[in-house]
Amino acid sequence: MKLGLSHNLRLEQRLVQSPQMIQAMQILQLPTLDLAERIEQELGENPCLEVDEEAPREERPEPEAPPEESIAPEAEDQQQADPDRYLQQLEAMLEESGEIRAPRGSRAAGEEESDRRLEALNNTPERASSLTDELLSQLYSQDLSERALRIGEHLVGSLDARGYLERSAEELAAEIEMSRGDAPATPAEVRELIAVVRELGPPGIAAYDLRECLLLQLDALEISAEERELYRFARSLVVRHLDDILHNRRPKIARESGRSIDEVNRAIELLSRLDTRPGAPGVAEPNANVSPDVIVEEVDGGYEIRLDRGGIPELRISPAYRQLLEEARKNPEVLEYLRRKIDAAKWFIDAVHQRQLTLYKIAKELFSRQRDFLDHGISQLHPLRMQEVAEAPSVGVHISTVSRAIAGKYAQTPRGIFPLKWFFSGGTTSESGQVASQKSIKQRIADLLAVEDKKHPLSDDEIAAVLEKEDGLRIARRTVTKYRKALHIPSSTQRRIFE
Repeated sequence: MKLGLSHNLRLEQRLVQSPQMIQAMQILQLPTLDLAERIEQELGENPCLEVDEEAPREERPEPEAPPEESIAPEAEDQQQADPDRYLQQLEAMLEESGEIRAPRGSRAAGEEESDRRLEALNNTPERASSLTDELLSQLYSQDLSERALRIGEHLVGSLDARGYLERSAEELAAEIEMSRGDAPATPAEVRELIAVVRELGPPGIAAYDLRECLLLQLDALEISAEERELYRFARSLVVRHLDDILHNRRPKIARESGRSIDEVNRAIELLSRLDTRPGAPGVAEPNANVSPDVIVEEVDGGYEIRLDRGGIPELRISPAYRQLLEEARKNPEVLEYLRRKIDAAKWFIDAVHQRQLTLYKIAKELFSRQRDFLDHGISQLHPLRMQEVAEAPSVGVHISTVSRAIAGKYAQTPRGIFPLKWFFSGGTTSESGQVASQKSIKQRIADLLAVEDKKHPLSDDEIAAVLEKEDGLRIARRTVTKYRKALHIPSSTQRRIFE
């Protein structure tokens, strides 16, 4: 056996994320309201950062790019080698235009540099807010012991995609790892915390099955005196006839319950308002209860895109810190403190402004491509991929930057308030060569079924035939079925109304 030494050379590319890069990524993803909270937090933590009360308050449709200057990463070494020279750099920063503030200069200045900063973040997976995050946040706000919190955390983490608990209290109790020295969790404790989680989430959350999910939602309804009997009947159907309801066996339900078909229809209509998947994300649709990040307004026959500033103030580095510069000449610790705080403030200001500029460019390009939607509504929504917007000359960023920038953000348009992600979807080409988006096709299917004869509802084959005949869209029956299910519309058998 031979023993020897060998040399191997290998080139590797690794993404190293500095704290500033991570901060820029986080700020890019923040919706406007969350960004305002983050700014308040930063103002409280960094005394070098302050609100610029002197900044003009006029609305500007387009944000401007941050300048390129910043304190170099090697500044600490420079400080050690030549404190006076480094102090002059700090002084120059403070004196530039009176002070450093969220910039209002030329759009071109620094845009390329800022995009390079964000490009380093493009391969980092994005994080999105979820029902789990919301439940945990509310759980932590309750007056609970550490033991109860540990059990509650496990329950929230055990919810499936529908929002159900698939295991019994006994099974869940056996899974929970308690702190060393603590007694194991008991089924009684688990049941107690399940009740707490159900109070925190949407009605029906943390149910064991569909029947319990519907019963929990019925119990949460506010019922008028006139509807009380209908409510009781609907509840009895969930208890005794759930399988018949799912298979639309209304004559059988009427026969066995001794009620008329009309009463059965009314009770099932009440049940149809309930959510069978309270933990699943809903279908993207106009939402009036959110704060928009982008405003689209009709102006002189065209559309103006602007960002909703909300509670986002203009920021600057506090000029009050000039008075510390003289002291810093004699005290290296003060000099280092100034370096860290001023550099952090500069990075934060740049990150906020880069977030604004990136979001604006993406929104402007998006709505220039969806002009027909703004003019005519969902039926004219065009297929659009994030890559198309990312590669547009006016945007020029990586596709993952687009994904992060639009995550959790909304646009207020003349057609309503929509998530920005809602405007991206695939499409189908018609016989005339026009391309219809998946969302416009889904809307067309929903419109067809809204006016169908409920005694003789359209089958998926018949829907496909209507789309081909009236819209020139040749779509397979299985695709129609997929779109119908995505709209949470039952099959024709289940939609049929009996009299």
